[in-house]
Amino acid sequence: MNRSHSNSWEEGFGQEGGLYRRLRDACAADWQAYTWHPFVQGIAQGTLPLPAFRRYLIQDYLFLIHFARAKALAVFKAESIEAMRDKTAAIAAILSETLMHLKYCEGWGIPEAEVRATPESAETVSYTRYVIDRGLAGDILDLEVALAPCTVGYGEVALRILADPRRKVEGNAYQSWIDTYADPGYQAMARAAAARIDALGESHGGHARFALLSATFAEAARLEARFWQQGLDAAAGRTAGYEKIHTG
Repeated sequence: MNRSHSNSWEEGFGQEGGLYRRLRDACAADWQAYTWHPFVQGIAQGTLPLPAFRRYLIQDYLFLIHFARAKALAVFKAESIEAMRDKTAAIAAILSETLMHLKYCEGWGIPEAEVRATPESAETVSYTRYVIDRGLAGDILDLEVALAPCTVGYGEVALRILADPRRKVEGNAYQSWIDTYADPGYQAMARAAAARIDALGESHGGHARFALLSATFAEAARLEARFWQQGLDAAAGRTAGYEKIHTG
């Protein structure tokens, strides 16, 4: 997909003509549906129903556990010792984040016992297992492409929120969430993840494999949108039910 211009929130991620931007542009409609989902707009404008956010927070903790497992798989799939070191550090960071996430949940009135006792939702199961499946079936590039919509996408989501003229700045209950992903440290990590997709695209034949990689990236983006949607469904009293799987 050719574009005459890019939005400011897109320009910081990946190189022009690189694999990351090609993947994102190839699923433009799915990417838009994910990164500017009504759930995200509700966070920006401070109108998101609290039950939607609570459902999201609990499931996001369960997601993080599998995200760490996917990073562990990336250690095994890594193309170099340097990459293995980077992924090992990422695992430690995610596991530390799970502890911080539990404290964050407590700040929203969700005790640790409730978080840990909640089963994974169908949306959490489908997304996390899809990512791991792509890593098991393919190489490091397949896995990194499946992970990128989460890591890079949240960086873009934060920038889109900051650019929203309707954003509620004063008294937005969700400002701490926005600050987390707008933070320069997170933004740098997201940019590095996009740059890694570009680099792996060159070293691992990404352009020749574009059709398969594009399908993976697009499906991960759609699964991200469904992950947001489960919060809105819960707030509206519509749930797909929980898988009988307990984690952590």
